[in-house]
Amino acid sequence: MPDHYAPDAVTAVEAEPAEPARRPPVDVVIPFAGPDSELEQLIVRASRLARLPSDTVVVVDNRRRQRPITAAPVSGGVRVLAAPERRSSYYARNRGAAAGHAPWLLFLDADVEWQGNLIDAYFEERPGERVAVLAGGVADAPLSSSSRATPAERYAAESRPMAQATTIDEPLHPPYAQTANCLVRRAAFEAVGAFADGIRSGGDADLCFRLQADGWTVELRETAEVVHRNRRALAALLAQKARHGAGAAWLQRRYAGTFPRRRWTGLAAWSARSILAARKQPGAGRVAVVNVLAVWAFELGRLLPNRTRQPRRRR
Repeated sequence: MPDHYAPDAVTAVEAEPAEPARRPPVDVVIPFAGPDSELEQLIVRASRLARLPSDTVVVVDNRRRQRPITAAPVSGGVRVLAAPERRSSYYARNRGAAAGHAPWLLFLDADVEWQGNLIDAYFEERPGERVAVLAGGVADAPLSSSSRATPAERYAAESRPMAQATTIDEPLHPPYAQTANCLVRRAAFEAVGAFADGIRSGGDADLCFRLQADGWTVELRETAEVVHRNRRALAALLAQKARHGAGAAWLQRRYAGTFPRRRWTGLAAWSARSILAARKQPGAGRVAVVNVLAVWAFELGRLLPNRTRQPRRRR
């Protein structure tokens, strides 16, 4: 359930200006939990998203300690909404969604890059009446050069963990869209009670499962694509995998059979085979080791709580 949010700095992708297509208004919601400098960069990039007067863009500042924004006003009317009460990207998304009224909600992560016509691309084909979620494309940022890429970046480039097809086509569970880039029908979103906002991971799958149980559908819309900047540091990658493991265990308890755990003996045997096989392929050893570590981090992460801690109330 990739749900990256506390991003590394990214660079916006410029798009050729084009006339907005005839489409409904959209409220864009982007949760944020990074440093001040990245927040100011995000505001500037987000201002390029609104292409209709009725579109809105809200960046939800989910940090506990917040400072006033010092960036100069930008075009597009980006609103920064403070939401420090609970450190959860899903709580932040719910707060951002509640701030608007448009019939569609576009959820983006702060560590992705987009073109200015992203919203229009979602509506190149009209969504069906029972479509609740459109899973936009998520491509991995290309490696700048093989000599500079870290093992974590090479692993991500080869495994493509953010590809929406990974979660749309998985046979063990119903399809779901990753919130790095997805468009959601507000009426359906509100009908099933929005995101479970007290969790760290798995909220995207949980929302889509509830929507489909209520008769709605989820579809892939890869032409509406963003580019995801992967973690460069191995420690950050493994922490992310552990959080996803906690989300998988939470989902398995709610939806039995959707995210079964691996047996430790089988996992150990698979790890040994993977590393031995990689030794026979030039340059594959480090990536294989990272892959093994990532899988172990995910499985061990199942032992961690998925609920966020409630802040202590002052007496």
